Amino acid sequence: MTKNKTDNKLKELRLLYEVSEILSAHPSPEESLQKILAILGQKAGMSRGTITLLTKDSNEISIEEAYGLSDVEIAKGHYKLGEGITGSVIKKGIPIVVPQVGKEPLFLDRTGSRKLVDTDQVSFICVPIKLGSETIGALSVDGIFKGDISLKEDVRVLSVIASMIARAVELKRRSDEERRQLVEENRTLVEMLKTKYRPKNIIGNSKSMLEVYSLIEQVANSRATVLISGESGTGKELVASAIHYSSDRSGAPFVKVNCAALPESLAESELFGHEKGAFTGALGLKKGKFERAKGGTIFLDEIGELTLAVQAKILRVIQEREFERVGGVESLKVNVRIVAATNRDLLENVGNGNFREDLYYRLNVFPIYLPALRERRSDIPPLIDFFIEKYSKEYSKDIKRINTPAIDMLVNYHWPGNVRELENCIERAVLLSSDGVIHSFHLPPTLQMSDGTGGYASKNPLSLTAMVEHYEKDLIIEALKAAVGIKSRAAKSLGITNRILDYKVMKYEISARKYSTKL
Repeated sequence: MTKNKTDNKLKELRLLYEVSEILSAHPSPEESLQKILAILGQKAGMSRGTITLLTKDSNEISIEEAYGLSDVEIAKGHYKLGEGITGSVIKKGIPIVVPQVGKEPLFLDRTGSRKLVDTDQVSFICVPIKLGSETIGALSVDGIFKGDISLKEDVRVLSVIASMIARAVELKRRSDEERRQLVEENRTLVEMLKTKYRPKNIIGNSKSMLEVYSLIEQVANSRATVLISGESGTGKELVASAIHYSSDRSGAPFVKVNCAALPESLAESELFGHEKGAFTGALGLKKGKFERAKGGTIFLDEIGELTLAVQAKILRVIQEREFERVGGVESLKVNVRIVAATNRDLLENVGNGNFREDLYYRLNVFPIYLPALRERRSDIPPLIDFFIEKYSKEYSKDIKRINTPAIDMLVNYHWPGNVRELENCIERAVLLSSDGVIHSFHLPPTLQMSDGTGGYASKNPLSLTAMVEHYEKDLIIEALKAAVGIKSRAAKSLGITNRILDYKVMKYEISARKYSTKL
């Protein structure tokens, strides 16, 4: 008898020693708790075990770590404070022993992990995990029923282990709370990007545009040269403007140059200026764009259109911060920030000899790519609203809304001209609208017959019949909306008979009932 007690004591000491070793060797709370449960399974005959934690705010109890349970079973392990055996242990702060779970009505088996075992042969011990006087969770184990004396010894050992792991459990709880706060802070920061960091002159909340706003914020107050790339009409000038007016140079000049519009013979003079008599027609000294931008920002739009000779002079400005006017001999120092833009693939142009490689790498210090409108379709609705408001004010039109078919057309169109093309479409529609609503028939024919990829629909392209039917269906839907789904009233407003309206509704598969709840 004495030998058995001594053996049991030695086993207990070995178990507690291994638990202490795990806690000291593994700084990660999750890893420590997982290994402790595994040791209880291997050395103490535990078939299932859980560590549950209490969430203070909601009084919810959930399984944090488990042994012998599947992921599905773990997910089911949720309790209210005071609910079931586990909930009662955490609420009262005292251990509870269930010798035979099959005979205990309060035992919930919420996880469903004991359906395939003889529950009369399974004992359940649950002890509180306390930090000071506060119960923060519970440690529970399943074992084979061996009698009350054995269970009392198990309770004592488990209570010691629970006190040992209390600190690790608290660290895990804090870690989870910090992780939750970080997720919340990240969400808040993303929302801030949508408001605080979004330039006022740019519309769009898509992920790709949020990344653009972040890049603008990061580069604005630096001296770095910026290269903005993207298709025509994506808003490269707006980004350049946002960079300048978000920077510490915002009080200095912002000079814009459309390089594609500069005549080859005058490009150098426009950019760097000229001295009196430098060439025929140079009747006086003229300051160039770089000189006028002194202290501020110069925006070189479509820089890929410049000749190699002019590119060489721009390279010198970037490297030496100096230049000479055409016909001049004096080097002029200039403090100017360069923002360039292109719709070309400059690397490809470097490869074919149309753009200087050294200039490309000097410009490409901080690249910003502007996505095409078709790559950020979620931004189309807010852009539509913005342009409707803009042109309603400009043309003194009371445009109340845009109907669904028109929105669908705008969202599904390929937009080869990007935001600029969308703006032109909305301006046209505002001018054409006579009832305060923008309809699909107010949009250009290219949109009405588009297949969504930028080309025309393959079936009857630009068919007059198709366009008339589309127009007719649109009018009927609007009339039903105004009539709250009452077809007789809609027919009267359209100036047709009920029989004709019924025929059209059936032909176009329109549900009048769909609009009956709209007031």
